[in-house]
Amino acid sequence: MEIRRVGSQPSRKGELAYFTGSVRIDPLNEATAPARVVAAIVTFEPGGRTAWHKHPLGQTLIVTTGSGLAQRWGGPVEEIRPGDVVWIPPGEKHWHGAKGTIGMTHIAIQEKLEGKTVYWLEKVTDEQYNPTS
Repeated sequence: MEIRRVGSQPSRKGELAYFTGSVRIDPLNEATAPARVVAAIVTFEPGGRTAWHKHPLGQTLIVTTGSGLAQRWGGPVEEIRPGDVVWIPPGEKHWHGAKGTIGMTHIAIQEKLEGKTVYWLEKVTDEQYNPTS
């Protein structure tokens, strides 16, 4: 058993190549092989969001605070709120982030496949993020 104390793992900013706006990532866990689970708390300031991306073994999001948006490729932009659990199947192209006026935090859980948890794609355009404007 291993206990990782609060503050023992440094926060990092979401890389500009993969995120729009202000995003902070606080690592929770990166399992040692043969286990493959990776988890983090991700905090999006208003308007912050991911780029389009896919996960080889899927992803679970647990929204903890604020109000956010998520979209699968070809689907509508959907609101996500505290307590919502979002399952993104393996290989599904999607994005997620905060609404424009309020931040959002979620716990992100995914598994590694051949050392990768995510495949980053193009950035979400402003028109895709806010299709009614």
